[in-house]
Amino acid sequence: MLPVPRLTILIPVYNDWVVAGMLLKQLDETFSRIPVRPRVLIINDGSSQPVPVPCITWQPKYVDRIEVLELYRNFGHQRALCVGMVHVYLENRSDAVLIMDADGEDDPREIEALWQLFLREDQKKIVFAARGRRMEGIAFKISYLIYRTIHRIFVGFDVRIGNYSVLPFSALDTLVRSGHLWNHYAAAAIKSRLGVTSISVDRAKRLQGQSRMGFVGLVVHGLSAMSVYSDAIGARLLLLLGILFAMGMAGLVAVGILTLISPAHTLPLWLPMASGLLVLLLFQILVLALLFTFGVLATRATPEFIPLRQCPEFIKGIVRVDNREEFSASNES
Repeated sequence: MLPVPRLTILIPVYNDWVVAGMLLKQLDETFSRIPVRPRVLIINDGSSQPVPVPCITWQPKYVDRIEVLELYRNFGHQRALCVGMVHVYLENRSDAVLIMDADGEDDPREIEALWQLFLREDQKKIVFAARGRRMEGIAFKISYLIYRTIHRIFVGFDVRIGNYSVLPFSALDTLVRSGHLWNHYAAAAIKSRLGVTSISVDRAKRLQGQSRMGFVGLVVHGLSAMSVYSDAIGARLLLLLGILFAMGMAGLVAVGILTLISPAHTLPLWLPMASGLLVLLLFQILVLALLFTFGVLATRATPEFIPLRQCPEFIKGIVRVDNREEFSASNES
């Protein structure tokens, strides 16, 4: 029999300590059905509210330990996750990493399905939870559909995965050395051409309260994912601008031919104005093409941010919050 993998669960948190405590309770119940005793590492993304100590008031039965990785300031969800992954990599105490959000929308009951697929893949592929049925309102669903459409047009494929995933420790070798991880974990995994598979999982309801991520935050999150494919997006935009430029030149040539072969009194009065607007449009397309070209070249010439090198500087410390020692002492007495 193969040894039981050592599992670390990474959960970024910003002020949602009550909800995080509820999630931890569900995680402990979930792993009563899975023969793994995971460690939970909560990434405190510079919360303005202090971490409650202990973070839980009940005794964990199936979770081995619960710790909080303190960051010096708020970096945002994806970058906090990046720092946490670098920390797990440097510790070298895990065989697999489970990544999920703290609000409960990543349903802990689906961990068993993710884990079973991870084992069937010989613990060599990243197993993502593909987005199934969602619980958000109609406005969010429409916005998300628009984002997926834009992503498909400019990046070249649809996106249905998020953070919820299980990945082998070996995948961290590549990810922590990729600058793309600083912006978006899932996009970085795909961009790095790591072995990836997925399983359809419905989104659950938030455990309590309302999400603090507004429309602006969602837009920034989407742009962060697309920024990983900036070279592909730049190439597609250049192709689009080239097609528009060719169409504009064809229109300008048609206007010139029409002017030469037609008597002056038969030409429509709006033709000179249309010609001027067409020349202006062609000039703007040319400028945009140059800006995109030099922008992509400048990005590729800029030294890459390497998470493995820089992220340890953002870690303030690590604190154990499961109060297991106090529980043990009370049981002995």
